[in-house]
Amino acid sequence: MTTILLKLVASGASVTCPGQGGSDCSTGLPAVNAGSTELKTALGIFFGIAGVISLLMIIIGALMFITSGGNPQNVQKARETIIYAVIGLAVSISAEAIVAFILGRL
Repeated sequence: MTTILLKLVASGASVTCPGQGGSDCSTGLPAVNAGSTELKTALGIFFGIAGVISLLMIIIGALMFITSGGNPQNVQKARETIIYAVIGLAVSISAEAIVAFILGRL
């Protein structure tokens, strides 16, 4: 399924329409001539930015924790910020690994 979708995206904006005698029909999408290398680079940049944002949020959460002054509400807010940032970092790393695996098989 993924191979078919990527070939469809890479092939351009026309697909063979069943029921029209095999003629091409326009999808209205622009033609894209990007290979797996370009796609891997673009997604790598996207996931890299997401990872950097996650690390910044971990640092912000740590600073919130340090400056909470023992206030339980502020400590809880800082802890949640750190937990959500770590989850975001894990998702970003996992997504990049999955994309690299899939694009490596094409």
